[in-house]
Amino acid sequence: MIRIGQGFDVHRVEPGDGMTLGGLWVPCRYQIVAHSDGDIVFHAIMDAMLGSLALGDIGQLFPDTDSRFKGADSAELTREVRRLCLVKGYSVSNLDLTILCEEPKVGPVRDVMRQCIADVLETPPDQISVKATTTERLGSLGRGEGIAVMASVLMRAH
Repeated sequence: MIRIGQGFDVHRVEPGDGMTLGGLWVPCRYQIVAHSDGDIVFHAIMDAMLGSLALGDIGQLFPDTDSRFKGADSAELTREVRRLCLVKGYSVSNLDLTILCEEPKVGPVRDVMRQCIADVLETPPDQISVKATTTERLGSLGRGEGIAVMASVLMRAH
């Protein structure tokens, strides 16, 4: 049996020295404004995985109103979501991500990011796709006010 899920997350950015994306520190002129570590890539992945199995969303599991999750490592939270999925009998078959931002440029770090995500999900990196696009300087993302990630996941029963 297979299940499909999608996830989406968007965060505001402010001037800074970089951000964590998919478990990888990426230097740039911005930092993500968030309750946790702000790893928006893992946030979208978790929502896709949870959605595929109708397990709610990350706001239900790890609410930003709970001080236990202040500055939380999103890779560790993703490991917990993976564990919940395994308990239900499912694991990631493949994952497709699109990062929407003007900065940072994802191309130079794409392969390392894929490996970081694969390590957390304990799946081969050739089952992880990381793409990036800009919004051609349109809207709030195009003005550099934020960053967004879309995730689609195919979960398979084992």
